[in-house]
Amino acid sequence: MFTGLVQSMGTAQLISPSRVQVTCPALQPQLAYGDSVAVDGLCLTVVEILPEGFLADVSPETVRRSLWGQGSGVRTVNLEPSLRVGDKLGGHFVSGHIDGVGQLWDQVATGDAWELSFKVPGEIGRYIVPKGSVAVNGVSLTIAEVRQGGCWFRVAVIPQTYHDTNLSLLQAGDPVNVEADMLGKYVEKLLGLGSPESSISLEFLAEHGYV
Repeated sequence: MFTGLVQSMGTAQLISPSRVQVTCPALQPQLAYGDSVAVDGLCLTVVEILPEGFLADVSPETVRRSLWGQGSGVRTVNLEPSLRVGDKLGGHFVSGHIDGVGQLWDQVATGDAWELSFKVPGEIGRYIVPKGSVAVNGVSLTIAEVRQGGCWFRVAVIPQTYHDTNLSLLQAGDPVNVEADMLGKYVEKLLGLGSPESSISLEFLAEHGYV
């Protein structure tokens, strides 16, 4: 479990179809075999400690759903160790199991902050709601505006988050790992939304002021 509050940046590269090498000198001293680390939002398990980083295994499903499925070059990545009992929860609950890949639509500087908008597939957009949470490359963000049924959304990013994460490196059209808030998925499951037996739909919830 993670919070979406990035602690450092590093680089990562897919060195085989099932293994990632992460270089993170600032984070390496606190890591141990078996630890979980969010790498651009992906929960990876440390299988070997290196002098300046670690190795982690990735499944075909992880590669398919993430940026690794779009190339094996070296990437600048956001890093966050797993949440420990007693740690502060300053972001939102992030599982590290991303839903898929979206893309940066545009970004605009507004005073001391930045507004970034993203496009995501419909299977992710269904969980995007105004003032809800989303993790983009592992960064916990609050959704400011939603269009196209959630397939387009805008977030405001404060200077600290912008400069201390790889959000500042993104250009329009760049792909990003996206994880929607897990609470929306559980609500959908419990209410049976989308099943033939359910009388509750997203339209019903919207009509009655729930979404």
